Amino acid sequence: MTGSTSRSMGRRGFLGLAAAAAAVPTLAACNVSGSSNTGSAGGSSDPVKFWDQPWATTAYNDLGKKITEAFVPSGMSNKASYQVIPWNNFYQTYASAIASGTGPAVSTGGGFQPFQFAEQGAIAYADNLLTSWKSNGMYDDYLPGIAEANKTDNGIAAVPWQLDARVMWANTKLLDQAGADVPTDFDSLLKAGLALKKIGVSGFATGAGAGNNLGSHTMVAMMIMNGGGLFTEDGTPACVTDRNIEAMDFVKQLANEGIIDAGAVSYTSDNLNNQWSTKKAGIGINTAGLDASAAAVKGDIEVISPLAGPHGDKATLYFVNSVMMYTKTPSQAASEAFVTYYLQNIHQYWDSGQINGVPVLKSIATSEAVTKNANLAKATKEYVPLGKTYAATGTKLFAGLASVDGGQALTQFAQTMLQGKTDSKTALTALQSGIEQAIK
Repeated sequence: MTGSTSRSMGRRGFLGLAAAAAAVPTLAACNVSGSSNTGSAGGSSDPVKFWDQPWATTAYNDLGKKITEAFVPSGMSNKASYQVIPWNNFYQTYASAIASGTGPAVSTGGGFQPFQFAEQGAIAYADNLLTSWKSNGMYDDYLPGIAEANKTDNGIAAVPWQLDARVMWANTKLLDQAGADVPTDFDSLLKAGLALKKIGVSGFATGAGAGNNLGSHTMVAMMIMNGGGLFTEDGTPACVTDRNIEAMDFVKQLANEGIIDAGAVSYTSDNLNNQWSTKKAGIGINTAGLDASAAAVKGDIEVISPLAGPHGDKATLYFVNSVMMYTKTPSQAASEAFVTYYLQNIHQYWDSGQINGVPVLKSIATSEAVTKNANLAKATKEYVPLGKTYAATGTKLFAGLASVDGGQALTQFAQTMLQGKTDSKTALTALQSGIEQAIK
């Protein structure tokens, strides 16, 4: 888990999936089709078991339980039950339960979880569900390009419910103190960073210490911001490209100029949050919930508009968090009815201030709960349309990305770049080799 926000845990379920996948036996094969039909659809009246993660404080899960237990499906006797699955060893928890036939019918979970369990034959694809939403307005309520973000060759593996975007933050009061402008591109970021350095402030705050993936995310985000990425359009690892080298040369320059704090290589999430809270961080890529993690400077920091890369590209990295259905269910119709009901009620998390995740639904994005939060509103409006996943420069997510995100190659790469001593091409070559090993 990134531990980088206090109330919007975003993609925190991603870490360690590679090791977990290796440690858990292959699941028994189940009948899976792109139409959401399953061999275990059945007609049981047992409750729909919904497993959720601790995406925020315990108040979030209290509300989740209340929403779940209020489910009353039309024409069916199935209710729904709610269980919180801690992030620690969560993949093993799911895998063991699914293998023994005691897993959930529906769950949230790690961003790449639906693809991993789809490969094991345990996911009920959501094609029929999304088709049904086209007639009730729910499909069109998704922000553009989001509804089918989990599309695979075999079907749609899950339906998105929130995003975890990497956005650029700035402490505008520190920028004013340094006599620097809010950056708009790489060149002005360098200029602002040099000005902040003179007052003892980091102009590119990040961290790659134990349990902190923001350093890795920042490196990938910088590549994506320059039109690069880790993969080709067909999913082949391709780290050693001109655009990636150019982006990492820029990061290396930031490190060598002292704009990146020398301690960033070992900063944990708490260390990084403390840098922001104590006004030692002036600019940096973080989650959309940084203002909750660094509450001491909440009035000083703001999400700034996406930077333009050297060639005019504007993009960012984001993670898609989804609700998935499983083939082991008392009734596939009940599972789909519950997911429909649940998506119709997730607005309550934002309405009550329980979560700061970036919404995927227009109705939530335009609600007062979001629009009154200027930073979340800006992240939603300006970053989501530009968002790309780990699959960039491709678009199709796949199970192997969990091994990339949870593996050592990307962490070691981030630590290498933050030290500013290694040639970018050499570092990217090592990264590509590590990714190739991770996904083979």
